[in-house]
Amino acid sequence: MNAGAYVIRPARESDLPAFRELRELAGPGFTSLQADDAALEVRLRKSAATFAADIAEPGADQRYLLILEHRETGALAGVAGVKACVGEQPPFYNFRVLRIAQASAAANRRYDMEVLILVNEFTGCTEVGSLFVKPEHRVGGVGRMLAQARYLLMATAPQRFSPSVVSELRGVVDGDGKSPFWEHLGRHFFKMSFPEADTMSATTDNQFILDLMPKYPIYADLLPEEARAVIGKCHPAGEGALKLLLWEGFRYEHVVDIFDGGPLVTAPRDSIRTFRESRRMPLKRVDQVANPVRALAAKPSVAAFRCVSAEIEVQDGAALAGAGVHEALGLQDGETALIWCNDAR
Repeated sequence: MNAGAYVIRPARESDLPAFRELRELAGPGFTSLQADDAALEVRLRKSAATFAADIAEPGADQRYLLILEHRETGALAGVAGVKACVGEQPPFYNFRVLRIAQASAAANRRYDMEVLILVNEFTGCTEVGSLFVKPEHRVGGVGRMLAQARYLLMATAPQRFSPSVVSELRGVVDGDGKSPFWEHLGRHFFKMSFPEADTMSATTDNQFILDLMPKYPIYADLLPEEARAVIGKCHPAGEGALKLLLWEGFRYEHVVDIFDGGPLVTAPRDSIRTFRESRRMPLKRVDQVANPVRALAAKPSVAAFRCVSAEIEVQDGAALAGAGVHEALGLQDGETALIWCNDAR
């Protein structure tokens, strides 16, 4: 099994049963999937409406959910998402980690200390996230393909997305669903468990964060070592996703999630590698690709977006591929496709 066995398409309302299964597999801390059936149904409906709408600029209610589907069996194997504009409704809160200098000539002491400050400074940014692939399908570059498809969607219609893109990584959570960061910080102010807070964050307008989270700087040195050690660290299951984000050009800017301390990374949209290197070109059908390279091909239509991994040769400004690629994308011979590969720069 490899990435070529899959197609990525917009989510549909009929995918709800499969989303239930993904929710159970993802586990605690995967905020975007921690919602009840009614909330998941609303998200699927909003996503379908967003894909279908004629949109000129990013808006707070625009959400794109992409499904990874096995081409032969039709099985739903994974999901990835894009929120066009975060921070307006609901607010998008984080901790910024600042290093401040403490010095006293009288005491002959100088040292640095980290403080956590509640911020809402990413309002208006596009967020990529919700990247999850079922364990049995994590083979042959499938996760990378699903992650990159989000940027090909952006390249299809850049005006729908913000010039600045962010992504939050799940922080460290143990096998019992407990977050060291939350247990030693957030729990004192919210008086609830990490799963309860995570669910509220996923299903409410987040007013409870503004109501209960302290407005003053929090000195990290006052936290136990167990909590300090996970600030800016991602869950082991998210390390692959973080590597992909860094490869795309995202950078950690010392901003973390307020619940589990996981890192937030940022990148200018136009500098994201897959977005920047993708090219529109005719997709021509050939019986055999002579000098193939592994590439991604997408149908450059938001409403009918589809993306596959395929063996392609770029020649004289056109992409050459077998008939199966055209069929998977719903394109005719010679129609324009969006192509990303090393030779498409």
